[in-house]
Amino acid sequence: MRKYFITGLLVLVPLAITAWVLNLVIGTLDQSLLLVPKGWQPSTHIPGLGAIITLAIVFVTGLLANNLVGNYVVRLWERLLHRIPVVNSIYGSVKQVSDTLFSSSGNAFRKAVLIPYPHENCYTIAFLTGVPGGDVKNYLVGDYVSVYVPTTPNPTSGFFLMLERSRVVELDMSVDAALKYIVSMGVVAPADPTPQAAAARIAAHTG
Repeated sequence: MRKYFITGLLVLVPLAITAWVLNLVIGTLDQSLLLVPKGWQPSTHIPGLGAIITLAIVFVTGLLANNLVGNYVVRLWERLLHRIPVVNSIYGSVKQVSDTLFSSSGNAFRKAVLIPYPHENCYTIAFLTGVPGGDVKNYLVGDYVSVYVPTTPNPTSGFFLMLERSRVVELDMSVDAALKYIVSMGVVAPADPTPQAAAARIAAHTG
């Protein structure tokens, strides 16, 4: 009896969570219908219609921005935004982050690492994002790196930390595998590295 119940949970829980996430995403995208004039809105609500319209708008925008005229218009629009106080700082920051995350050449998460957090005797997985810059690096004595510590099970929120490189252990684990490990709260463990690779990494870190 217990065996069949657990088997049923293993089948239905992933399906239920997937359906819930899809419903949340589609429901959020459906809000784009509010931007359509009331006269053009359908008399009856059609689930998913707003999501289709949103995806179509994103695709058409990308298509237009990739040709010569569209690229020129985008540059003019960005110049205008950069001339508006307050807006320029917000738009510039968001633009840099989105370029890093979504561009094909972006490198938001360079490496999965192991760091002591939130205290010395407790460890978590983080992602290497770069090195401290600006005036910050003038106050950090030594070799420091920047890392992002995601929360579980929602990795889109987290903490930005700067740690000494000697306290950061690079893992023989892809970024995708590390994200799955975090989202699953440690249930879906990545494949073990070969004994030779593991021994080499441990020796390099301790040496």
